[in-house]
Amino acid sequence: MKIIQTALVKQVLTEKSKLLLESQYTEKKLQLEKECEQLRFELKKLEKTKKYSAAALKERFEKEIQSRADKIKVVEFQLDQLGLLPLGSELIEKEIQSVIDISAGDNWEQVSREKTILIEDGIIKDIR
Repeated sequence: MKIIQTALVKQVLTEKSKLLLESQYTEKKLQLEKECEQLRFELKKLEKTKKYSAAALKERFEKEIQSRADKIKVVEFQLDQLGLLPLGSELIEKEIQSVIDISAGDNWEQVSREKTILIEDGIIKDIR
């Protein structure tokens, strides 16, 4: 019989992966900042048309801008934490679903344990 089981994918922090993560976080932060600026621009543009209620319009746009500002704070925190982590640390990257074969007589304790896939610089190093 085949069943679906969750497996954790962990990444070992190396110089290469640390630089890649820093670049991804920085890119994400810049993208969010651009979105905030675009929203501010769109707000001013729509306010000039006087087609919509200024208060409702401003409230809606401010909510979107605040949402992105919160995401920027999270990314900045992640960047700070990444700087503190020593090389060799294991970071949880994601969870995946895997299919495993089970049959009568298998030890359920071993089969039901969550599996972990360890990746180092894009190469699978270990499956536990």
